[in-house]
Amino acid sequence: MAKVRLNFWQVWNMSFGFLGIQFGFALQNANVSRIFETLGASIDQIPILWIAAPVTGLIVQPIIGYLSDRTWGKLGRRRPYFLFGAILASLALLIMPNSPALWVAAGMLWIMDASINISMEPFRALVADLLPSEQRTTGFAVQSFFIGTGAIIASVLPYIFTNWLEISNTAPAGEIPPSVRYSFYIGAFAFISAVGWTVFRTKEYPPENIDEFEHNKLQNKGLLKGVAEIFRSFVGMPKTMIQLAVVQFFSWFALFAMWIYTTPAVTHHIYGATDTSSGLFNEGANWVGVLFAIYNGFAALTAFLLPWIAKRTSRKTVHMISLICGGIGLASFYVIKDPNLLLISELGIGLAWSSILAMPYAILAGSIPSEKMGVYMGIFNFFIVIPQITAAAILGFFVKHFFNNEAIYALLIGGASMIIAAALVMFVNDLDEVK
Repeated sequence: MAKVRLNFWQVWNMSFGFLGIQFGFALQNANVSRIFETLGASIDQIPILWIAAPVTGLIVQPIIGYLSDRTWGKLGRRRPYFLFGAILASLALLIMPNSPALWVAAGMLWIMDASINISMEPFRALVADLLPSEQRTTGFAVQSFFIGTGAIIASVLPYIFTNWLEISNTAPAGEIPPSVRYSFYIGAFAFISAVGWTVFRTKEYPPENIDEFEHNKLQNKGLLKGVAEIFRSFVGMPKTMIQLAVVQFFSWFALFAMWIYTTPAVTHHIYGATDTSSGLFNEGANWVGVLFAIYNGFAALTAFLLPWIAKRTSRKTVHMISLICGGIGLASFYVIKDPNLLLISELGIGLAWSSILAMPYAILAGSIPSEKMGVYMGIFNFFIVIPQITAAAILGFFVKHFFNNEAIYALLIGGASMIIAAALVMFVNDLDEVK
C-alpha cells in the first residue's frame, strides 16, 4: 500500500511520546550513578550495576518488535505497547528515588529500563510504518528533537529545584536528596502524559489483508516460533544493517561510558569531591545534569538542520562529521578544569547525539522489508545494547586496575571509540541514497 505524505503536525503528534520517554532516560542517565554512589556503591561497582539497562534492552526490544508486527486491535499495532510501557515506567520513576538500599535501586533500574524499552522500540517502527521513504529522515529528526527537548528539562530538574526553588540538594548519608526525588516525580507525570498524547492523536494503517494477517498470526503463534523467527531474521540481516551494526557498536560504547562515568569524572576530577553527602559533590552532580541538558538541547536544535545538510551532502557524511565532533568533545573533559568550559564540549557531544538518533535509523529503514519493520528495529537494538554490556563488563576493570579508579579515563576511552565509529561510517551502503 502506498504511503501518503503526512503534514508536519501529524509527524509531530506521532513522535510526541518520545518527549516523555526521554524524561525517563534522561533522569536515569543523569542521576542513577549518583543514586548508586549515595547508597554505597564504589566507583568500580557502578558499571556492573548499570548492566541492567543494556541487558533488558537486549531481551525486551526484539520481543516487543516481533509482537507488535503481529498485533492489531482498537489501539492499532504499535500504540498498545507505547501505553503499557508508559504505565510501568511511570510507576518505576516514582519508586526509584525512594529506594532504601542499593539492591533495591539496582532492581528498580531493571524494571524501569525494561518498561522504557517496551514503550520506545515501537516508536522507531511507527515512523517506518507511516512515513514514505522521503519523509523518514525528517520523521526520525522530529523524534530527535523531542528526545533532546525532553532531556533538557529532565536533566536540569535537580538544578532548578535547588537553585531556583531552593529545595534541598543534600540529605543525610545514604538518602536521596529531595531535589532528585521531586525530579523523578515530575518525570513520571511527563512520561505517561506525552505517550498518551501520541496514543490518542495518531492513527495507524491496518494490515492490507486482515484475514491473511490473522491467519499468519495463528500459524506463527507460540514462544518457540517467535524466537525462531527472531533468529532467522537475525541470521538474514541485510548487508547495510551489518555495516551499521559495527558503527553502532563504537558509538554506543562511547555513550555508555559517558552516561555511567560523567558524574564521578566531573565530581572527582574537576570538583575534587569524593564524599557523596558533601555540598561540593552534590553541586558537581547537579552540574552534570546541566551538562546533559546542554548536549540534549543542542541535539534538539540541530535535529532539523541535519536532514537539510544530508540532502545536500549525504547521510553518511553528516553522521561521520557529527561523530568526530562528539569524540573530541568527550575526550576534552580530560584537559578542561573549569566546569563552565565543559559547556563547549557538550556542543560536540550534542551534535553526535542528534545524528546517532536519526541517521542510522533513516539509513536502516530503506534496507529492511516493511512486514518485518518491528522485529528488525528490535534486532538493531542488539547493536546498541551489546556495546553497553561490553562497556559495563570491562570499563570498571580497566578504570580500577589501570587508571587507579580515575573515572576521567573512561571518558577518554569513550572519545576514542566515537572517532573510530566515525571512520567506519563511510563503509556503510545507504540503499535509499543509491536509488
